[in-house]
Amino acid sequence: MGDALSPEEKLHLITRNLQEVLGEEKLKEILKERELKVYWGTATTGKPHVAYFVPMSKIADFLKAGCEVTVLFADLHAYLDNMKAPWELLELRTSYYENVIKAMLESIGVPLEKLQFIKGTDYQLSKEYTLDVYRLSSMVTQHDAKKAGAEVVKQVDHPLLSGLLYPGLQALDEEYLKVDAQFGGVDQRKIFTFAEKESKIDLLDPKEDVKKKLKKAFCEPGNVENNGVLSFIKHVLFPLKSEFVILRDEKWGGNKTYTAYLDLEKDFADEVVHPGDLKKSVEVALNKLLDPIREKFNTPALKKLSSTAYPDPSKQKPLAKGPVKNSEPEKAIPSRLDIRVGKVISVDKHPEADSLYVEKIDVGEAEPRTVVSGLVQFVPKEELQDRLVVVLCNLKPQKMRGVESQGMLLCASIEGTSHKVEPLDPPVGSAPGERVFVKGYEKGQPDDELKPKKKVFEKLQADFKISEECIAQWKQSNFMTKLGNISCKSLKGGSIS
Repeated sequence: MGDALSPEEKLHLITRNLQEVLGEEKLKEILKERELKVYWGTATTGKPHVAYFVPMSKIADFLKAGCEVTVLFADLHAYLDNMKAPWELLELRTSYYENVIKAMLESIGVPLEKLQFIKGTDYQLSKEYTLDVYRLSSMVTQHDAKKAGAEVVKQVDHPLLSGLLYPGLQALDEEYLKVDAQFGGVDQRKIFTFAEKESKIDLLDPKEDVKKKLKKAFCEPGNVENNGVLSFIKHVLFPLKSEFVILRDEKWGGNKTYTAYLDLEKDFADEVVHPGDLKKSVEVALNKLLDPIREKFNTPALKKLSSTAYPDPSKQKPLAKGPVKNSEPEKAIPSRLDIRVGKVISVDKHPEADSLYVEKIDVGEAEPRTVVSGLVQFVPKEELQDRLVVVLCNLKPQKMRGVESQGMLLCASIEGTSHKVEPLDPPVGSAPGERVFVKGYEKGQPDDELKPKKKVFEKLQADFKISEECIAQWKQSNFMTKLGNISCKSLKGGSIS
């Protein structure tokens, strides 16, 4: 494909959408004489997710430009990086990565003739490489190695020595792979965690899971600074397709095609594009990318590879040490949620975000809690002041635009063209601090703090609904206090978040 391109056209493909290009003049010289040799490395640790379309779209550019591309599976690095990948799973995960990367590139329609895969252990365990590591360790200071690894090695309180080796090993790759340049990745976590408390979208997720995760993704009207859905369009869908189509009903203006990302961003900022339409359009575009990957992995061999490379932790049976513990606390049951009646003591606009309130809420403790909520566009300030509300109190505190939020004000909502939100109402006569529970789960003790990785709240929230009688429910069982049911004013059939 790259044979018909001039050196200038090849350079444009190679360097477009990169944040930084080092040694561009040298690249120009090489392209006048021959094709460029590039490598990209990835540690075979966690299961690849949709954020991997970012490097894949760039690798597609390299291949279209005629480059010889090497994908390095850093299996040894994966083991050394705080032992994220068990040694016995390295081979299986490497095979999984190779199959899924090929499937991703095929789904975006690029040739694979000039693509090769190499494992780090193919050369990093050789005598020559080991001697080079020793030579490097005699030249690099501990300070420099720690500084170099700060962005690529997981930082823990008691780091292992392997974390200092990691950046040195990476520095030797380019020499041993005999390439002209390496493509460095970006921090995908900030861009593609659609909502901080939700799982990233897996490449093999079924369509219903994609819909569910996108529905819960944070996508505040007019907010373009902290919007993972927009970021996905910017960094994945636009580079791949050079356009993006907003799908919407004719009564709201019909479909609109954007050929420049900044035009879409401006329309979203001006609230010309609704979050519901944005999510629906991303869902359609993303599923078009994922369909060929799902189909490829729907064979017995690749299904087995996926399940053995990434075994389900819930199905593993570790050897018991001492008495067998009750497994009940590990189940996602409503009694694990610390939900209480609260009273709003004060309401102020967030100093850094026009769409957010900062509330002080009495939840029956010595001091009121600070809670940040995105209710500015839905609930007037005076309606919240002195109101009784329902607060989830055992989420891990997190900063929202610089202000730490110590809970979540639970609301009913209906999305769509007329997005409506109403705070949940405790029974009349309730007092701050009273326990809110699901009928049938009154006796369980809530967790001290819900661990984000366990996703207990998210699993339960999937079944939170408002009944036709405007009662808050989990799996058709009512949320209640000792005085009666938790309700909302009018949003029948709505969700709760």
